Amino acid sequence: MIGVIQPREDARRLGVEAVGRVLASRPNVVSRRQKILVMRPDHLGDLLFLTPALRQIRQGIPEAQIVGLVGPWGKPVLARNPDLDRLITWEFPWFDRRPRSSPLAPYLSLLRLVARLRAERFDLALQFRADFWWGALAVRLAGVPERIGYGAPMVAPFLTTALPVRHGRHAVDENRALAAAITSPLADSRLVFPTTAAEKTQADRLLAPLGRRPIIALQAGAGAPVKVWPPERLAQVGRSLADEWGVGVVVLGGPGEENLAGQVTSGLGPGALSLAGRTTLGELAAVLERCALAVGPDSGPLHLAVAVGTPSVHLYGPADSHRFGPWGSSEWHQVIASPRPCAPCNRLDFPLVTVPNHPCLADISADHVLTVARDLLRRSLARTDGRSLADPNGRESPPRGGAQ
Repeated sequence: MIGVIQPREDARRLGVEAVGRVLASRPNVVSRRQKILVMRPDHLGDLLFLTPALRQIRQGIPEAQIVGLVGPWGKPVLARNPDLDRLITWEFPWFDRRPRSSPLAPYLSLLRLVARLRAERFDLALQFRADFWWGALAVRLAGVPERIGYGAPMVAPFLTTALPVRHGRHAVDENRALAAAITSPLADSRLVFPTTAAEKTQADRLLAPLGRRPIIALQAGAGAPVKVWPPERLAQVGRSLADEWGVGVVVLGGPGEENLAGQVTSGLGPGALSLAGRTTLGELAAVLERCALAVGPDSGPLHLAVAVGTPSVHLYGPADSHRFGPWGSSEWHQVIASPRPCAPCNRLDFPLVTVPNHPCLADISADHVLTVARDLLRRSLARTDGRSLADPNGRESPPRGGAQ
């Protein structure tokens, strides 16, 4: 299979580079930035990492209309964001986590998006994903006069301003640096995900079976199978914390993760509650707000816990925690990374049948996680300084990449 994929990828790269040479952009004289398009095709965690940059743009250019371009999967993340005026959703190829219907489908979709964007008459497009050549080509063909992004080889020819790619910095810093091309940085770089009164009320209803005890959340799934921690170990951690601290335990997961969450819940024994597949994203955030601690693999819901201020323990294997770790105070949001020398490899697309051959998460022991979780839970439950569980980050800009 790899032998088939590689020539296809090489052909695509050569084709995009040839188009780039034909359409190579020259810097434009900036006339106005009244209508700004912000592009990010990714999912929950990456979109949360975008929110500090959105606030930076909004405060720097308050008179501009700021429009987000995201996948349908991203709409629940940013539809409530106070720094966007509206959203355009598009089924971005390669990001929808579904097989493509045909090799031509991405390019037919591109032409439809070009027509949509051309009708909008944007003044500026900000391309926040460094390697997203498809999106950069779309705004070039749509005639957006100013196009800013990072100068990855397949992307730079379609931009009017290509910033140098700097490896090793956190994704939030990367987003903020791109926004700084048009407006000054802000000291406040917290993630943003507001919850509604109705979502908080629903969270109370969903968690009612656990009584009035403090609650901890266990996130069962992750965005890729290779990032999932063994469910029996997650259950062991939850069971031990429940026995030692008398806390209630809720198991979380998205649609399609019900079976995985069920394995964790079964391992916890009577009294545990699974909400996998039973919440909207806003309700999930409100549930996390109610929790004293969240534990789980590197995943969007763990970054959502950071956004709503819930102390958290994040387990990392193939992904680089220096780039994609929790964006919050290392006092309250901690990373446990795989000890394997090959980690992080930053590869997530292993076929399901080969995932057992890449057990980097399995090298993280339950005892190690328990040691970190016990300390964090103890401090979370002992706080008496008047801050709510939804505000452990304080008001300062967090350190980069969380704790290692």
